[in-house]
Amino acid sequence: MQPNYAPYAALVGVQVFFGSLPVVGKLVLAVMPAVALVGFRVGIAAIVLTVIQLVRRRFWLIDKGDYWRLAVLSLFGVTFNQLLFITGLSLTKAVNTSLLAVTIPIFTLAIGAFLGTEKLTRRKVFGIILAAAGVILIIDPRRASFGSESVVGDLLIVINSLSYGIYVATSKTVLTRNGAFRSMMWIFIFAAVICVPLGLYSFSQSPVEAVEPFTWLLVLHIGLLATAAPYLLNAWALARVKASTVAVFVYLQPLIGFFLAVAYLNEQIALSFILAAAMIFVGVFLVSRRGHAEGLSESG
Repeated sequence: MQPNYAPYAALVGVQVFFGSLPVVGKLVLAVMPAVALVGFRVGIAAIVLTVIQLVRRRFWLIDKGDYWRLAVLSLFGVTFNQLLFITGLSLTKAVNTSLLAVTIPIFTLAIGAFLGTEKLTRRKVFGIILAAAGVILIIDPRRASFGSESVVGDLLIVINSLSYGIYVATSKTVLTRNGAFRSMMWIFIFAAVICVPLGLYSFSQSPVEAVEPFTWLLVLHIGLLATAAPYLLNAWALARVKASTVAVFVYLQPLIGFFLAVAYLNEQIALSFILAAAMIFVGVFLVSRRGHAEGLSESG
């Protein structure tokens, strides 16, 4: 039987879509509050996914108990994830956001080890420590203060990675049972109940006239191509490959984010940033690489 490369192609697509978010998001955040953008992003995705499922006539869940399971997953995978990510993005550079996102595999594997679904070896522990050191180099605790927006933003992105890592490490079983499209629809419906009202209130407190038609097109791009599409592809792939494999593909994202940030936002990358990036990439590689006699177990 020939190997099925479709899930891996889907995961590459996920990172291409997600990789555009830091740059496009920075452009929108110049005229729109972070919480408002989250509300529009989650609301657009929820509407699109609901329409798709109504057309497919696959709306209700198979197991009634999965409603509360998906509601909890929506908190970590969308609500906390989006509020932390977009708010962090508004306070730090796009390149920082792209780099710190690659800590998701570290958190996913660490959570899997805690739950007993992943085996931590000395190589993996060293990889986690190395990647953590890279994150510390980026954040630089010596600069930490309540007045330093960039440090606060970086910390929010790291907490966002922890939130999404919890989601990836614990969602496989329920996503597989109900299917990617139906599961993601309910996850976004539950998230929209919280995010949309918060977003509308935040938007009502900002100068609406400052949002031009082009900005609304960027918001639509974020809702469709940087949210609905990658979440669906990610869920579809997660039902077919290991959770750790899904998480590891995140380290493609900075390559896209770095390029776009330098090309369109004129952001500069310092030598210390490159060193931190190398430490995180090597750490992720050590944690995610299969040994000769071991593989990464599936998380659920």
